[in-house]
Amino acid sequence: MLFLCTGNAARSVIAGVALTGRRPDLTVRTAGTLSVDGLPISRRTRHALESVGLPPPRHASRQAEEVDLRHADVVVGMAPEHVRWVRRNHPAVSGRTATLRRLVDLLKPATEPLALRLQRLDLAAADLADWEEIVDPGGGEEDAFVRCAHEIVPLVDRLARLL
Repeated sequence: MLFLCTGNAARSVIAGVALTGRRPDLTVRTAGTLSVDGLPISRRTRHALESVGLPPPRHASRQAEEVDLRHADVVVGMAPEHVRWVRRNHPAVSGRTATLRRLVDLLKPATEPLALRLQRLDLAAADLADWEEIVDPGGGEEDAFVRCAHEIVPLVDRLARLL
């Protein structure tokens, strides 16, 4: 499982920590589509995680690379722009890439293998829409990060049950 956001500093980190806490049996990674490698999480992201009862991780931002995408069972973007980035730069992975909102809305419960359920969603051809975006809190005040965490965690809770 790979969570993508732009800078790998807030949204993907929050989602990654939440899913790891709910599903320790899964390998969860995070990365950015336009990231500066090696930056720690900010105090705003740290506070947002704490506000939803999640422990801040040891984290260093990193740019998504071919190997990350190739080895992920599913790639989960925080916004349509992240799915578009995968489609442009790594088209072979498009069939298993979706936004978090799309996955929790459309993925069927785990009665069949995940790969088959993803295939049935025809993700590579899915029209992306504004409703799928989780707004980037970057550049905002601490309350924007907290709102973001409170938006992401319930979605990840739903995803954890579907995987």
